[in-house]
Amino acid sequence: SSARASKATGYPLAVVAAKLALGFALPEIKNAVSKTTTAFFEPSLDYIVCKIPRWDLNKFLGVSKEIGSSMKSVGEVVAIGRTFEEAIQEGLRLIGQGMHGFTGIKDIEITDFETELSRPTDMRIFVISQAMHGGWSVEKIFKETKIDRWFLEKLHNIFMMNEALEAFSDIEKIPDNFLRKAKQAGFSDFQLARAVYKDKFQGTDEEIDDIRRSRLARGIKPVVKQIDTLAAEYPARTNYLYLTYNGDTNDIIYENDKRSVIVLGSGAYRIGSSVEFDWCSVNALETVKKENYRSVMINYNPETVSTDYDICDRLYFDELSYERTLDIIELEQPGGVIVSMGGQIPNNLAMRLYKQDVNILGTSATSIDRAENRYKFSKMLDELNVDQPEWKELSSTEDIFTFTKEVGFPVIVRPSYVLSGAAMNIVSNEEELEHFLGLAAKVSKRYPVVVSRFMENTKEIEMDAVADNGRVIAYAISEHIEFAGVHSGDATIMFPPQKVYVETIRRIKKITNRIAEELNICGPFNIQYLARDNDIKVIECNLRASRSFPFVSKILKTNFIELATRIMLGIPVEKPDKSLFDLDYIGVKASQFSFSRLAKADPVLGVDMSSTGEVGCIGEDYYEAILKSMLSVGYKIPEKNILLSTGPVRDKIELLNSARLLKDNGYDLYATRGTANFLKSHDIEATILHWPDSDKTPNTLDYIREHKIDLVINIPKDLTKDELYNDYHIRRAAVDHNIPLITNARLASAFIIAFCRYKLEDITIKSWDEYTVE
Repeated sequence: SSARASKATGYPLAVVAAKLALGFALPEIKNAVSKTTTAFFEPSLDYIVCKIPRWDLNKFLGVSKEIGSSMKSVGEVVAIGRTFEEAIQEGLRLIGQGMHGFTGIKDIEITDFETELSRPTDMRIFVISQAMHGGWSVEKIFKETKIDRWFLEKLHNIFMMNEALEAFSDIEKIPDNFLRKAKQAGFSDFQLARAVYKDKFQGTDEEIDDIRRSRLARGIKPVVKQIDTLAAEYPARTNYLYLTYNGDTNDIIYENDKRSVIVLGSGAYRIGSSVEFDWCSVNALETVKKENYRSVMINYNPETVSTDYDICDRLYFDELSYERTLDIIELEQPGGVIVSMGGQIPNNLAMRLYKQDVNILGTSATSIDRAENRYKFSKMLDELNVDQPEWKELSSTEDIFTFTKEVGFPVIVRPSYVLSGAAMNIVSNEEELEHFLGLAAKVSKRYPVVVSRFMENTKEIEMDAVADNGRVIAYAISEHIEFAGVHSGDATIMFPPQKVYVETIRRIKKITNRIAEELNICGPFNIQYLARDNDIKVIECNLRASRSFPFVSKILKTNFIELATRIMLGIPVEKPDKSLFDLDYIGVKASQFSFSRLAKADPVLGVDMSSTGEVGCIGEDYYEAILKSMLSVGYKIPEKNILLSTGPVRDKIELLNSARLLKDNGYDLYATRGTANFLKSHDIEATILHWPDSDKTPNTLDYIREHKIDLVINIPKDLTKDELYNDYHIRRAAVDHNIPLITNARLASAFIIAFCRYKLEDITIKSWDEYTVE
């Protein structure tokens, strides 16, 4: 919370603490943010800061939604306003759960208000909103939640304001004074449109733009205020800014010289978007400054470097919404806006800003739309004669079954809306498909489902690249250790690739060049490929920096983001003289998981991302890099006993040589019955441990609970009830008893070979500088 407190108050705690440790006294230390006062002054604020955690519990199967003394959040946001109502509503928009504030939110199905209000969960504040809509009084809600009445009264103010807004059916009929009060209470234009248009509201930009035009015509617009450490007692000179409707004048004077470049940040850390995108944003800002432009950042995440006071010329601690981004653009009048550094949030704004005549730097918004729109991208690949897995967007269960008969199982099913905790799923037979579509009861023309053929035993390969007017300038090809089916954010990635045919690399480069030229890419982009026996298929293309950009930039020692930013600013660049073939070392990126904090969650990997962090390690060869990365995310080299439950026949064969290697290195093998019989048929002895649901001994759970096992390798076999029950209990017990667990056969095999080949004392310890690119 120190970073949050520093940024919320404009008082840099870490800087002051470091100087105190060096022997300075408080009156001697100048406040580096305000630049006018010393650290002797205690912060006093004329605004309210609201911090809200970001949870991603829907990503995990079976997880408990209750929040308690063990931290479960994966990120946080900070909202700043001059009233509680303004700050809390903005904060609820910022957490990115598809909510637009305290009211005007999508319906949550609640069967028992008493239970839902009494349990602290990640969604309880929205249950309070629904309860108020259902006629619950503040006192009644207080009895169930024990939340201080002051907060509940403030939330009730928002609810009452929404009720009053719903009395109008035309934005023009709302009096100016009342409309201003609604904005001061934190209502967005989207919420106003929903309150006024009611059931007719479709959520289109045209409807929101109508509200905006009406508001601006009446002079109702936000003002810019500085985060002022001393509440205007002394003149403030901070570059920390926020927008509010509770004020009359701007605290800063704008130059309007078209020298500003706005970089849109990444928002709250969440599963799928974390510090990688902040690294990209910061490097873009530094390049903008280096090229003598004014660097401007919009972001609301206090955990980021991009929200540090000395990173950019102006920082807006504010929303990355369509409405607020336009507000800031109208104030700044920038030379251009960079949308390709902060991940999917800014990328989704590209087309909307383009329609408002905002100058998007780099790849055009129409090209971004061609890559993001599944139909347009698929059609383009067909025209370029580039292969892709068969897919269809279907709006009835009959059509889905017909399509699966054509392409065969397995298939990936992607709903276009969020199911109860389920997003993408791989289904491998009709029974599983029926079960999954049972969850997706809403399949219709309005809620179609995308079904794609899933290719088994296929390598996934990533291309991270930078292009200038359609010509690829720099590229990095990396390879997933796990086969396709594990989300790229959870996969263990090696760069340069070690087990890919040269012909495959040649074809991938050729296809990448064709796509870059067709989309006239200017800046960073990422393409994901499937490869099997030189047969290459494109999965998707993102015309933005990807989460692997920092990793490949550091391994190749070529800053891809600096190159991309210079291209977007129109500055000529030369092709780097280094390529992946010049490296005499290997980098491995491994994922960090937090299953131990997520009670009851099934620690198995799939097409939905579940990792909460990552490490990057460099080794002299493939296995040294693997071992370093696995040790870095918390694995230990097992001492003696290893439990194998190796699932499908394919995975049993994959792990056969590894099991033999373990035996040769003196390890004792334990296995579930099917795996033990398979190993025995290949002359490898293993002690049978019985399934968790069996009364027989010795039992897998007993051995795990008694810490007789040093490593558990459990490969999920299928989704039948017995397998799910037994596999889940083995995996969950391993996590709960802090025993290393691997659920992927290829990763398990690589790790086993690595620790059999290298002992801890064999690992070379070098600084990053000592690894050189020839």
